[in-house]
Amino acid sequence: MDIRLTEEQQAIIDNVAKVCSEFDDDYWSGCEADARFPQEFVSAMAMGGWLGITMPEAYGGAGLGVTEAALMMNIVARGGGGQAAASSIHINLFGPHPIVVMGTDQQKQRMLPPLIRGEHKVAFGVTEPNAGSDTTSIETFAEKVDGGYRVNGRKIWTSTAQVADKIMLLARTQRKDEVGKRTEGMTLFFTDLDRDHIEVRRIPKMGRAAVDSNATFIDDLFIPEQDRIGDEGRGFYHLLHSLNPERILVAMEAIGLGQDAVARASSYARERVVFGRPIGQNQAIQHPLAECWSHLEAAYWLAMRAASLYDRGEPCGAESNAAKFLGGQAGFNACTQAVLTHGGMGYSKEYQVERLLRESLISRIGPVSEQMVLSFLSEQVLDLPKSY
Repeated sequence: MDIRLTEEQQAIIDNVAKVCSEFDDDYWSGCEADARFPQEFVSAMAMGGWLGITMPEAYGGAGLGVTEAALMMNIVARGGGGQAAASSIHINLFGPHPIVVMGTDQQKQRMLPPLIRGEHKVAFGVTEPNAGSDTTSIETFAEKVDGGYRVNGRKIWTSTAQVADKIMLLARTQRKDEVGKRTEGMTLFFTDLDRDHIEVRRIPKMGRAAVDSNATFIDDLFIPEQDRIGDEGRGFYHLLHSLNPERILVAMEAIGLGQDAVARASSYARERVVFGRPIGQNQAIQHPLAECWSHLEAAYWLAMRAASLYDRGEPCGAESNAAKFLGGQAGFNACTQAVLTHGGMGYSKEYQVERLLRESLISRIGPVSEQMVLSFLSEQVLDLPKSY
């Protein structure tokens, strides 16, 4: 079994790292302090063609797999920008995937090139306040009218909605009590984020201030028929095409965050002298960082296995979810240890590790909770009774 990276994959890592190196800690600290979207970084990534890495070549993309996208997002998160960098382009990668899989040729030609060129940003409108992880309980409703649909409802944790031009929106076209299976009766749309009918309220949060999260209120939004993705009532199933890739990307981003934190902590430990010797000479400093590296490395290769399975068209739900679970925990633990390695200076903003720690919680909480992952693995892998 050969698990080495190909020359093409290594070239992706090297070239993405070069783009990331153009944006230093001061840049990311400024975006964080000002809650400013990192448009310059997104533009640089778009100019390099990276936003279309998994998109079909016929529409301007590179036509590569989730494996290559995962490698790219790992380097983006590892390159100093953390979740601010990763989240600024993350949704443009996995969010439009249902268009690639279920969209018509006309829809792909109309919708994909502007995303690839970075001209359009997309928000992801799925989660709702009264539903949370239970997507089948969403209440946003799209009523069929002449030429399309009228939509009313509410979404929450809608990332990038402050700056987005488009929204990938999941809404019910049949009430939950009107369908035989709770996963039926939902429809997926990709449409304009019309601010005359969509109110976006920013949610203040503990980290990743550069990329906004929002409560979104939809009032009498008209969506034309041509903006429906796939079949009416099958939106939940269409959305599943993006869930495993999303988990893989989130895992690799969390791992990248942790790898950056370990690198920063190791550098500090080599230079910081206390009692006449560098603190990195002490096993109490060495061993926790070495353990963090080991856990990150294990999570990295599980995520790569999940991506490889996905690209080969093989089942990968267990591996994708487990990678997200292990990657999130390994990243969080590495960032925590990095702060502790820095001691008092780890609590300051100067060394960046406090920012990485705050951001590392994102991958533990979303896009699916650790408890839901463990319940899924218990049922699907261990053949235990469903617990929810």
